Amino acid sequence: MNQAGDRVETTVPGAQTTADVAVVGAGPAGLYAAYCAGFRGLSSVVVDALAEPGGQIAALYPEKRIYDVAGHPAVRGRDLVDGLVAQAAPFDPHYLLGRTAASLTPDGEAGWLLGLEDGGRVRARAVVIAAGLGRSVPRTLPCLHPYQGRGVAHHVPRPAEHEGRDVVIVGGGDSAVDWALALAPVARSVTVVHRRSAFRAHEHSVKQMYAAGVRVLTDAQVTACTGGKHLEEIRVQTGGKELTLPAQSLVAALGFITSLGPIAEWGLEVENRRITVDRAMRTNLPRVYAVGDICAYDGRVPLISVGFGEAATAVNHAAVDVRPGSRLIPEHSTDRDTALLS
Repeated sequence: MNQAGDRVETTVPGAQTTADVAVVGAGPAGLYAAYCAGFRGLSSVVVDALAEPGGQIAALYPEKRIYDVAGHPAVRGRDLVDGLVAQAAPFDPHYLLGRTAASLTPDGEAGWLLGLEDGGRVRARAVVIAAGLGRSVPRTLPCLHPYQGRGVAHHVPRPAEHEGRDVVIVGGGDSAVDWALALAPVARSVTVVHRRSAFRAHEHSVKQMYAAGVRVLTDAQVTACTGGKHLEEIRVQTGGKELTLPAQSLVAALGFITSLGPIAEWGLEVENRRITVDRAMRTNLPRVYAVGDICAYDGRVPLISVGFGEAATAVNHAAVDVRPGSRLIPEHSTDRDTALLS
């Protein structure tokens, strides 16, 4: 799920990139903002802390079907993200993935200077913040730390990578159950370890998990991980006894601790960890917009489809701000040069 791979910035820390619009966040709203910028003839840079586009979809439910996206009776998360990347591709947005936006400072009349944690910089005339729930730090267990990236992960972007492995999933929410269902057909074995007796996941999904032959250990906790350079086994305390399970992969689906992170220090008006915007998606800072779940206004409904509309609204207003005299309302997409969109 990384058709943006050919356009990922790999320059050394401290490199500078320039664009008309900087998009902070590569989730659905951010990717659509990159398309809208290109459609209006604006260059764009998309920055995201994750190593691939998709935001929460890529991190939490790439294999799950989404039912509330207009025009799709049902669409798999991975396919939606691939489609958004492909839609923006003719306009060649520049992706800075695996990079965290750390600071935002005025850059004279030119606009804004977006500083990255690794020392990189993005100069942009306008900024669209589409950072979802903000910075998300996965919850974990102390015994998992030594094998982080060596068998222990928090996401399952590609189930096929776990083919033939013994997989242990720790958690009892929707993500844990969804990943168990996605991995059951490809892994050698799948075991779900949950510290409680009841799951928080959707009841129908839990029934499917049991029907798929997934081993389920409730009232259980992972107490230790062992192996060499890579995870090999785990120990689980359950029912007053300790079990040793083979595990070449362990997925810690324990949720996330979310915060605005560095964005909280950018001088934006914030209410309940959301950036306040007006009807044009403008923040209190000039030429800075916020869209998607990170923004707040009276009556907002937190749906992907709403985020798409907010992205379009923000970018079209940005086009007028960046290029005075431009029309707010874009031309019909059917009138554009078909060669560009083919």
